[in-house]
Amino acid sequence: MSTEDPKELKRRLVAAGFQVYRTLKDRVLLAERVRDNLIMESGVAAGLSHEVFLTLRAQQRDFPHASETELFEHARSLGAQPLGRGYQEHSTHVELVEDPADRATILDTWFEITLKKSVADDAELFAELHYLLSLKKKTASNDE
Repeated sequence: MSTEDPKELKRRLVAAGFQVYRTLKDRVLLAERVRDNLIMESGVAAGLSHEVFLTLRAQQRDFPHASETELFEHARSLGAQPLGRGYQEHSTHVELVEDPADRATILDTWFEITLKKSVADDAELFAELHYLLSLKKKTASNDE
């Protein structure tokens, strides 16, 4: 585990022109601007010790009859380019999307794959982050 401070990593990212969505204890999540007044979490993160993370997603509502295995495979299908660039699968996660007005109601279920790559320095980190921000990170049934 790195002794780098996530606040210092955030400072370097902002200085390099990235928009930060959230800072966690082990990584900084980047934002993408959807509209002038709206930013969203991009699925791209910079980790301590020059690590780069990419989270890819398939949403169950887009594939209502697919199994969990098939949904993870849909998410993995987005990772072909990064995998060819040296990324490796780091983790999988199932995220329940709750109705904010009624936490007992599940609006959707996201099947996420996170890829990870270690890089040598800030220059390579920033280049990889720019590359990842340009990729499609969510699949939908009409993409097929």
